[in-house]
Amino acid sequence: MDKFISAVSQQILNPFIYLLFAIALLVFIWGVVRFISQGGDEDARTIAKRHILYGLLGMFIMISAFSLVRLITGVFITGSYGNDVRNDLNEIQNR
Repeated sequence: MDKFISAVSQQILNPFIYLLFAIALLVFIWGVVRFISQGGDEDARTIAKRHILYGLLGMFIMISAFSLVRLITGVFITGSYGNDVRNDLNEIQNR
């Protein structure tokens, strides 16, 4: 089961998150380009600001999702997170 969840995370979730992050980055860049190119048109600049905001929000959500997937697979599947803390606590208790 651990191998299956790890494989799903690496083969499906991570590429999907990367793709959505790239789309959010493109939306952000498109908003910046539109904001700069629409010098005096306030309606177009408002739409461009919205694209910038949505792009930033999308990137934040994708980074959060990636971090959450890494945390969950690290803690519950591989057990790699927290080993340093456990070692430190064991060292303190053995003193």
